[in-house]
Amino acid sequence: MAIGSFFACENDIKKVQEMDSKKIGIEEAKTLEIFFSNGGKLKARLTSPFMQRFQFDTPRIIFPQTLHVDFYDSLKNHDSELFARYGEYYEGESKLLLKDSVIAFNVRRDTLWTSELHWDQANGKYYTDKKVILSQNSTPRQKIIAIGFESDQDLKNIVFRNVGKKFTGEESFMYVPDSTLK
Repeated sequence: MAIGSFFACENDIKKVQEMDSKKIGIEEAKTLEIFFSNGGKLKARLTSPFMQRFQFDTPRIIFPQTLHVDFYDSLKNHDSELFARYGEYYEGESKLLLKDSVIAFNVRRDTLWTSELHWDQANGKYYTDKKVILSQNSTPRQKIIAIGFESDQDLKNIVFRNVGKKFTGEESFMYVPDSTLK
């Protein structure tokens, strides 16, 4: 007496490849808007065309295709903005690391440029140990260049770390003439 059994299995190769291409522990989203609050009060609105959320090791959200953040004061008035080509938000720390062409400006039109900037959401602070250029819209208009910087997210209460030609290789403080004056 012979007993035989035959099993057959057929897989669609496209479905198998599709299953292999899915990344476990990674979520992706396109055209998104994220609201940040503190104590139930709106603090910021972040927009980005694409993000990836990693849920292993250090949970973080990556914005590889630019991001823009609008900041609001306690009365929900728009008071500053931030732009970068790349960002990483560390959820457990409530901190955002921004890289590549970072620009921050406020309603007074003070503008900060740097290659890398950290935003501490919980404390409403910016900081970096990289070169910064700050153009202040005061009278007279000022341009300050430094290595290392810290301020509130509305670019008030500013502290520069290393200012001067010794650190930056160029004059670090100058008055910029107002080109609108005749």
